[in-house]
Amino acid sequence: MSRLRRRSRPTPVLADTELESTPDRRASGVRVGAILLVLALAALVWAVDQGAKALVIEHLDPGVATPIIGQLLQFTFVRNPGAAFSMGGGMTWIFAILAAAVAVFIVVFARRIRSLAWATVFGLLLGGTIGNLTDRLFREPGFAQGHVIDFIQIWGFPAIFNIADVAITASMVVFVLLTLIGVGLDGARRGAS
Repeated sequence: MSRLRRRSRPTPVLADTELESTPDRRASGVRVGAILLVLALAALVWAVDQGAKALVIEHLDPGVATPIIGQLLQFTFVRNPGAAFSMGGGMTWIFAILAAAVAVFIVVFARRIRSLAWATVFGLLLGGTIGNLTDRLFREPGFAQGHVIDFIQIWGFPAIFNIADVAITASMVVFVLLTLIGVGLDGARRGAS
């Protein structure tokens, strides 16, 4: 029986500059995954928020509390012309500009994210921001003057809010947690300072 000799192919030698420019496929895959998670989560939050608001407009009367879990959780349909706690009602167009700037920043910044946890933060924030921005741009009384649809009322909490607000708040909670435990945008854990 004759043995076949395996011919080895020579390994190409790359210059230092070529090595530096060769992309790390794993890091690139994580980055693409993070960007896709940001966009998918933002789209999901936006769709759920806008769907819930459409149902509220169709089925609830403004200002009338509908008990969901007794007094603990009620749905009360209100049109909010301002920011949180209805502050700044005459500045709706400024809130629209700020929300648009935040959304653009997140989309541009998403390229730096290499962590699925941070992608979750930015996906929730983007979805919530775009959800409320959609209201400000396209709801009554007019473009960039629209009132945000709020409807979730929790006993003891001083404001009525919506799904977009929940997503924004959740993103801030995760942001604080990731910062406290020292997780960087690349997913690496560093000592908290």
